[in-house]
Amino acid sequence: MPKVGMQPLRKQQLINATLESVAQYGLQKTTIVTISKIAGLSSGIISHYFGGKQGLIEATVKYLLEQLKIALLERVTDHTLSAPERLKMIVEANFTQLQRSIPATKTWLSFWAQSMHEPGLARLQNINSKRLYSNLLFSYRQIFDEDLAQITSKQTAAMIDGFWLRSALNPNPEEAFKQAQQLCKNFIDDLIKQHGDKTCH
Repeated sequence: MPKVGMQPLRKQQLINATLESVAQYGLQKTTIVTISKIAGLSSGIISHYFGGKQGLIEATVKYLLEQLKIALLERVTDHTLSAPERLKMIVEANFTQLQRSIPATKTWLSFWAQSMHEPGLARLQNINSKRLYSNLLFSYRQIFDEDLAQITSKQTAAMIDGFWLRSALNPNPEEAFKQAQQLCKNFIDDLIKQHGDKTCH
């Protein structure tokens, strides 16, 4: 009989092993065997918990998405932040140590490529894009009128995603990610200087 509380632990072990397997072998060459070997668990447990490799890949992406959400909540909950400060916390949440780690970056890159072919992954990518845009729009609406808030939200989302991607592909990603985070924050400051903050009038 399984021990109480083992299921969440086993699931997280398999998600961590999936991240590591994708980092080592790539998404296409990652299999139930490579994942179970890294996790030190039987391959049958993957089918039991996730229904197979595809279910586990989707669960791993959901985990990364959940960590993005948690990272932002940790930065904004119970803090009195201005709209510009909150925008910068959104940037920071996208550049945490986890999200710029090699296993996470390789999984994200593989996920984006595969999402063009897998409906389940495409749905997760759509959720990810909408969440980033929605979080940015919430803050920009406090600074600009509606039309400008929508435009600047799209611009900032593209800036975050673009800099993250360039950093992940950089030969020296750690330094690139640090610079990218600061450049995204500078971009937000420049937008506000350029267009003016309606709350200051």
